[in-house]
Amino acid sequence: MTLITASIVIYNNVPDLLNKAINSFLNTDLNVHLYLVDNSPTDKLHALSDDPRVTYIFNGKNLGYGAAHNVAIKRAMKEESRYHLVLNPDVYFDAGVIEALQTYMDENPDVGLVMPKVLYPDGSEQRLCKLTPGPKDQFYRRFMPIRAVLEKRNERYELRGADFNQEMNVPFLSGSFMFLRIDALKKVGLFDEKIFMYLEDADLCRRLHHHYRTMYYPKVSIVHEFFKGSHKSLRLMFYHIRSALYYFTKWGWFIDKERDIMNEATIQRELTQENS
Repeated sequence: MTLITASIVIYNNVPDLLNKAINSFLNTDLNVHLYLVDNSPTDKLHALSDDPRVTYIFNGKNLGYGAAHNVAIKRAMKEESRYHLVLNPDVYFDAGVIEALQTYMDENPDVGLVMPKVLYPDGSEQRLCKLTPGPKDQFYRRFMPIRAVLEKRNERYELRGADFNQEMNVPFLSGSFMFLRIDALKKVGLFDEKIFMYLEDADLCRRLHHHYRTMYYPKVSIVHEFFKGSHKSLRLMFYHIRSALYYFTKWGWFIDKERDIMNEATIQRELTQENS
């Protein structure tokens, strides 16, 4: 039985950066297995899977981010893996991170998902702990031209008043690095494959947070290049907008009582604690 599996979904990626992600995960003595799930039009990245702990899966078409990860997660479930890491190809980290997260999950069986501290390459911190998103959050972050208005909205949405040196139970953690409990996924389901790209992480986090703690754990850190593709590409922006339309139709637009309850509980727990 594999203790920890992981999946990286790739699409015409730069091999050097992708290799850093692959080697980061494999740099451990734990029993691990990595799935490279390739949505590219050709299988030229197959050469990166020369380690026996790596399985290369060529889809022959772009299934989307969540659907491609689901291909790997379903295999992980058949392997009876205990934990599964959803890993972006632009993330890398030092030895010991996987071990620390595995120990944390072993010691906290009520946690369904954990994410470490996330840094930019220059060492500054990325604020990737968020409230469950509402329509205004998504609209402002993509289209609001008045910076003061955007920053005021982000102050609340990104929990900027919280202590990011302490563990936090928050309802939305970034899909760039999701260390997941397989039993939790069996309970709440996998990524919603009707979301091609963007907000699939918010959707899964929301379902997990309903039954488990979804934790930010700052005692270990990773580096995320974070290219913000939808801000630079009209095609990716279209995917982002389409995903938002689906997500809010599924969960609720301006009336969403569960979102309000989740977010208010998070604010009271994390911000009140910091200010007390």
